[in-house]
Amino acid sequence: MSGWISGMKRSLTVRSSESENRKSLRISLIEGIPANILANLLGGPLQTVFLTYLGFSAFHIGLVLAIPPFALLIQVLIAFVMQSWRNRRFFVALFGIVHRTMWVGTGLIPLTFSEDAWIPVYLAMWLVCMISGQAGGVVWTSLMADIVPASVRGKYFGIRNTVHWAVVCITLLLGGQIMEWLPGTQGFVVLFSISAVCIVWNGWALTRYPNPPFQPSESGKSLRMFSRPFTDRRFLTATLFIALFILLQNVAVPLFSYVMLEVMKLSASKVTLIIMLQNLVMMISYYYWGLLNSRYSTNALLLWTFPLIAGACAIWGIMAVLPALLILIVAHVLLGFGLAGYNLLVFNFLIGDSPKSERPMYVAVFSAFTGIAGFIGPIAGGWLYDQAAGGPMWVQSYGISMFAGAALLALSAAVAPLVFRNGSAPRRPPTDAAIRRNV
Repeated sequence: MSGWISGMKRSLTVRSSESENRKSLRISLIEGIPANILANLLGGPLQTVFLTYLGFSAFHIGLVLAIPPFALLIQVLIAFVMQSWRNRRFFVALFGIVHRTMWVGTGLIPLTFSEDAWIPVYLAMWLVCMISGQAGGVVWTSLMADIVPASVRGKYFGIRNTVHWAVVCITLLLGGQIMEWLPGTQGFVVLFSISAVCIVWNGWALTRYPNPPFQPSESGKSLRMFSRPFTDRRFLTATLFIALFILLQNVAVPLFSYVMLEVMKLSASKVTLIIMLQNLVMMISYYYWGLLNSRYSTNALLLWTFPLIAGACAIWGIMAVLPALLILIVAHVLLGFGLAGYNLLVFNFLIGDSPKSERPMYVAVFSAFTGIAGFIGPIAGGWLYDQAAGGPMWVQSYGISMFAGAALLALSAAVAPLVFRNGSAPRRPPTDAAIRRNV
């Protein structure tokens, strides 16, 4: 009798644990929906439309696009100070709410400042917005690594990203149509109003996250904690390669919308439809990248993503002989497929290949290197487009992207296999029983 009672207790404990795990995964899924609605109503091509409305030049737009990766540097500081934090849920919610409130607040700039102050005020608010967002990012990554069981991590994030990118596609479509129906100030009022509602929704969801115990670094808050990632040769080599790849990639990719809107003179609705197609491809691809990641190592799959992203830039050169709209569609399909794999795999690379106690600093060091590279890239790209303004039209429309793509293809073919050659062996996927135990 006592054995039967003990068995029932164990069964109830397992079911309770499973229920908590499922609740945690569900709230993470829900929380990302308003976050993605806001980010795509105020970011991407619609952000470019707003920036040109405020009078931003190509260089200024490049500077705006460079701030998010530059803000990643804050994660090094956050990795240190969070060793004293135990309530990760509170800081994820705090940073997330500040981030989105500042972003929506940029919509008030034309109403509260004189026109000559619009650019500097936007840049200042955008910097604070991105610093708070990136600060929350390292805490969120640490939290999610503890919430999502390792055995289903690839599959779960594949499904999560698929749902979120479906939201992105719908948001971009509706956002582009709103700006067509209500061009100028009226359209922006609608976009920023919807985004303000999303702050409340997202803030509520962030406070519903679980708050598992945090495991501090074994090195404490000493410089030895900062040095740990630098002694991991495999991690450091991969990080340096990815940083270089991002630097070259960001010369072209973040400015795709600017080129389509300001150089090629496509309408806002056409550009948002093209970006929506890219995100639709990403939505579908996330699921399949997640399935692949359950069978093959992260390093092996990363090798597939680099040529796809490089090809999305290099293919712009074919505009010289084929219709530009066709090439733009193909380029964004390639980019969507490649970025879906990269985004999913690099996250799994960070949380899967780093020691649990040192994970915040691993994430911070990775973010610092890629952030510096991501900061330099768009500024260089914006400067190049400003310099090319008086030159041949082919350089402005597809030349810069083509040359950046050629350099990325060379890196993908000659360097990437040397960096990621370890870990290319396939791995056995988890059994259904293992998945049921962990979800």
